[in-house]
Amino acid sequence: MDAYDEGSDARHGPDARPGPDAPGRSAPPEERGAAPEERGAPAESARPVEPSGPLGAHPLGEPRTGVAALSLRYRIAVALALAVVAVGVCVHLGMTFLHVAPANTVTKAHGKAVDDWIYPEFEQNWKLFAPNPLQQNISIQVRAEVRGPDGSPSITGWYDLSAEDGRAIDKNLLPSHTQQNELRRAWDFYVATHDGENRPVGLRGSLSESYLRRIMVLRLDRDDAVRAATGGAGVIERVQVRSRTSNVPPPRWSREKVSTTPSYRELPWWKVPQDEAVGGVR
Repeated sequence: MDAYDEGSDARHGPDARPGPDAPGRSAPPEERGAAPEERGAPAESARPVEPSGPLGAHPLGEPRTGVAALSLRYRIAVALALAVVAVGVCVHLGMTFLHVAPANTVTKAHGKAVDDWIYPEFEQNWKLFAPNPLQQNISIQVRAEVRGPDGSPSITGWYDLSAEDGRAIDKNLLPSHTQQNELRRAWDFYVATHDGENRPVGLRGSLSESYLRRIMVLRLDRDDAVRAATGGAGVIERVQVRSRTSNVPPPRWSREKVSTTPSYRELPWWKVPQDEAVGGVR
């Protein structure tokens, strides 16, 4: 029989459905008088369960973690603390940027506020856009004239205080500010207030001498220099300071030639006041 003779509902192939009178075809539920549930109506138990509580709440049985587990009052406190930290970080970064940046309108108008924020704890030894790395190794050394119990004087050897600080800083995750900067700043202060003949320039010359001398006496007392020189008790009468300067060798790939021979600058002997000599100044 031709497909055209069966009407427009005739189908061929695997998608063809048997006709109403085809053998083996079962009647639909409507014709069998089936209940509505059997005719495909969804049962009440199959409906999706609506989440209870406010919108965005966690599903039942899933505990909240982190900040979300805190009460509203504590979440507000955490948010305020984070805001304060963020503001503090932004202010610090801004102040540091203004400190290392070239002179501009803001630093001219608010330079004192920037310096008050940076010094002394956050000092930066570089300038933005114009870095000036140190190209010399400068070590500060000191020796003392000690008067023993019998009144006889003796002179100690040179103590390399910079080397002592270097050994204290090496492999130290948290070196102190004193170990890193005390000697360097004291020497820079002295050099800035004295000429090449060690004569003070300006009103701060005597202040820099007193500051450097007191540091030397304290460090000699820490190193027990008197006992090492006299074998017992004694008093420091005078101290002498010198600097040892050597150029940092250039890298191997550089064609630059510099002398690595160290040069020395010896200062005159300074008499130590009695209150400093007996350790009264700290």
